[in-house]
Amino acid sequence: MNIIDTGIYKHKLQADQPKQMASTIAELVFIHAPGVGHVMSTMEIAKLLVSRDHHLSITVLVIKPLPNPIFGSGSAITTYINSLSKNAMDRISFIQLHQDETPPVMDSKAPVASTQAFINSHCKYTIYDDQNEDILELSSSSDSMISIPSFVKPVPTKVFPATILSREGLEIFLFCARKLREAKAIMVNTFMELETHAIKSLMEDRTIPPVYAVGPILNLEGAAGNMSENDVIRWLDSQPPSSVVFLCFGSMRCFEEVQVKEIAHALERSGYRFVWSLRRPPTDQTTRAPTDYEDPATILPEGFLERTAGIGKVTGRVPQVALLAHHAVRGFVSHCGWNSLLESLWFGVPSATWPIYAEQQINAFEMVVELGLAVEIKLDYKKDMFNHEVDEVIVMAEEIERGIRRLMEDNDVRTKVKEMSEKSRAAVIKGGSSYASVDYLIQDFVRNIF
Repeated sequence: MNIIDTGIYKHKLQADQPKQMASTIAELVFIHAPGVGHVMSTMEIAKLLVSRDHHLSITVLVIKPLPNPIFGSGSAITTYINSLSKNAMDRISFIQLHQDETPPVMDSKAPVASTQAFINSHCKYTIYDDQNEDILELSSSSDSMISIPSFVKPVPTKVFPATILSREGLEIFLFCARKLREAKAIMVNTFMELETHAIKSLMEDRTIPPVYAVGPILNLEGAAGNMSENDVIRWLDSQPPSSVVFLCFGSMRCFEEVQVKEIAHALERSGYRFVWSLRRPPTDQTTRAPTDYEDPATILPEGFLERTAGIGKVTGRVPQVALLAHHAVRGFVSHCGWNSLLESLWFGVPSATWPIYAEQQINAFEMVVELGLAVEIKLDYKKDMFNHEVDEVIVMAEEIERGIRRLMEDNDVRTKVKEMSEKSRAAVIKGGSSYASVDYLIQDFVRNIF
């Protein structure tokens, strides 16, 4: 469940016009978290709102972050906004804010702007504030489980975001969660049919503002665009339908050589056709962003590319949406970012979970255990995102191979994902749950004008 990153809104009345909806322009101001994935979600909900009601006008305050290991290089946001400016959008404008040049202080105790964790944090200030329970104490055991109202099943503390496992991180996390109670409403990038229990539990809680499930909010332009010149797409075009496993761990995450070799061994042993988006750890500490390998053979097991030449494709960064939409792709090994999970459900492609940081572990738990819409490679894997010298867990080839086989062979999960795909598409069309939720949200905006 992903909170849409929006801020305040205001309004003005057209001059010499009565206070009636027909003559009123509601001006909304959107403030996004400083990451390209967040600004994309913000833009998609902005486009949806102005398309649904011509009385709405939206200004997006564009925040370009300093390079950091959470959001990466601010150049990605600039590139994305520049691409939008080439196509004028009626009643959507941008104001690029001055960049704060103060160098960020990043350490393992710094808070992460986690999305699923923010919504589920409602349950943790319930636990912390109302029930006087110490979350740090509850989390001290790797085997401990906590009952959370937005989940049907008890949640293991090992899938909580790493930031709340320190006193400093927890205090900031709780501060953010408490501030949610002061909002007039909360938009969430999910839909009723996907997270029925969670949404109902939030709606029934009178201590928090109204919750509007308006998703899935997706940027699908990459699937609809002309990708015929893309080398990976051309390779997929030559593969049998529903035969390829696609591995991609997000735009900001990568693995060291020892883990890369274990993934390679697992793929080769499984025998499945594959596309692997393999990224190189950052060499530039200014941007801290992964790059593509000039020659992947330098990090892969000797002879791997030659032995898998007929069935595999190792590449750099790829258009993820276009690959998930391709008829040859059968399964998706994912870092469990919420946008990625919604995309995989939209296209009916089951996921195998390999979370890395932020809220991804609790996303993985929800998809595998709570909803039965994914299979597990790992649920609690955490990689140090601040490039500290720590001993990180290595997921061995045997475990990866088992997960890939389940992903490609579990027909029960596949059937559930196909059914959820149909529900996700139905939710956003007229008569659907999210379509109606957007209507109610717009009515809420209008009520606040008068």
